[in-house]
Amino acid sequence: MTPEALAPRLPSPLEEVTDERFARHGVRLLLKRDDLIHPALVGNKWRKLVPNLRAAAGRPVLTFGGAYSNHLRATAAAGRLLGFPTIGVVRGDELAGRPLNDSLARCAADGMRLHFVDRATYRRKSDPEVLAGLLGLLAPGAYVVPEGGSNSLAAQGCTELGAELRGPTDVAAVACGTGGTLAGLAAGLGPAQRAIGVPVLKGGFLAGEVDALQRAAFGGPRGTWTLDDRFHFGGYARVPPELEAFARDFEDRHGVGVERVYVAKVLFALHALTQEGSFTPGTTLTAVITGRP
Repeated sequence: MTPEALAPRLPSPLEEVTDERFARHGVRLLLKRDDLIHPALVGNKWRKLVPNLRAAAGRPVLTFGGAYSNHLRATAAAGRLLGFPTIGVVRGDELAGRPLNDSLARCAADGMRLHFVDRATYRRKSDPEVLAGLLGLLAPGAYVVPEGGSNSLAAQGCTELGAELRGPTDVAAVACGTGGTLAGLAAGLGPAQRAIGVPVLKGGFLAGEVDALQRAAFGGPRGTWTLDDRFHFGGYARVPPELEAFARDFEDRHGVGVERVYVAKVLFALHALTQEGSFTPGTTLTAVITGRP
């Protein structure tokens, strides 16, 4: 079975929300509903995974993630739906032997083999020696997809996201973990458009990652993009009261569920930037909704 047999909803819907907090500054807000592409392969996971699954051509897929990784869940679901084996290398050997959390339990239910490694080994997961050892132990001949699914094929897949937004928007914003979606989004937008990436992890390392992904995928820089590192709220999966209150308010105003780890942060960032006067009146913003609660 090919990914297309899963009947993805593409292009994903583009919805305008009426919000006076943006309107009073002369700014329109659109939501690019990539969360509606497919029930199991949600948002940018579809766009990043499908090119890699074509390259895997039915071989087992080995990939990496933390205990709450949406990428692991999407890969496991793809394996179940399309009929290929999946192996997830999970950060944190202290989790081995413990009851699985809901996210990892879903991976296991979808048939993913979970292998826990200590954090020092996980940090070296891209080293040829470490990777060869994992492949030899777990799945010789498997196709390897990096953490978060971000590689050159993923960036190429995400150019379709940018292409779908050519014309309707001036600025497209996306929350970033590993940078693959931003790299492809910017490459797919038109020359008069720009992309904003909102990192959900602290550390300031992402610009180099996006640049490297674009070089690998397209041979050099593509499109206009920037990063705003101010909205990680302390790091990955940190949801302090201010962000929680904003997300709940947005849900109440617009009837749209707001995923907290990624989507809440990009929406908060666009709101803050609008209040700061970062966008000229008449600007149309688009927030890419990459996941669901």
